[in-house]
Amino acid sequence: MIQILEFAVVVIAISASGVMAPGPLFAANVSYGLRDGAKSGIKMAVGHAIVEFPLIVLLGIGVFSLETFPEFRILISILGAITLFVFAILQIKTVLQNKKNHTTKPKQGALISGIIFSALNPFFIIWWLTIGFKLISDAMLIWAFSGIIVVFLLHIWMDFVWLGGVSFLASKSTQILSNRNYKALMIGLSLILIYFGITFLVDIIS
Repeated sequence: MIQILEFAVVVIAISASGVMAPGPLFAANVSYGLRDGAKSGIKMAVGHAIVEFPLIVLLGIGVFSLETFPEFRILISILGAITLFVFAILQIKTVLQNKKNHTTKPKQGALISGIIFSALNPFFIIWWLTIGFKLISDAMLIWAFSGIIVVFLLHIWMDFVWLGGVSFLASKSTQILSNRNYKALMIGLSLILIYFGITFLVDIIS
């Protein structure tokens, strides 16, 4: 019991660096939260988990690694950048074309966006290939293959709390935002997504 509690503290402390790090998933989550509240954050977290659990399993059984797929990082970075650019441009276009943006719905749902922005985020993948892989390895030394489930459960609840909490707070901000300020915020979030898309490309060039 003491062993799992000690390991839980380690996983939670280290996972915070990945869960709460600003990134495209965070920016998109705020965008959805402004319109749909905490439920959009939960959907985003479910989409994130759909990508995260198989990734953890593949790392745990040794099927996936950068050595196995050396070009994977480049491919994910390019696809991720393109996705961010398209999403941001469509969001800006939607904001500028609609007068009542507080009720404007994006074309794809929060769950799908959670999947896309997780699967096509090279920094998320690399975090699990490096920092996350160490946690998985340590867990498997203690609990064998059950360690994969232990790491996932100790980590995933933080995603739900963080994404759900952020989207809830974002929805509350609409009560004090004027339509003009709302548009400015949405455009700002879109520009942040474009920025992350650029960083994806710069990372593979450098």
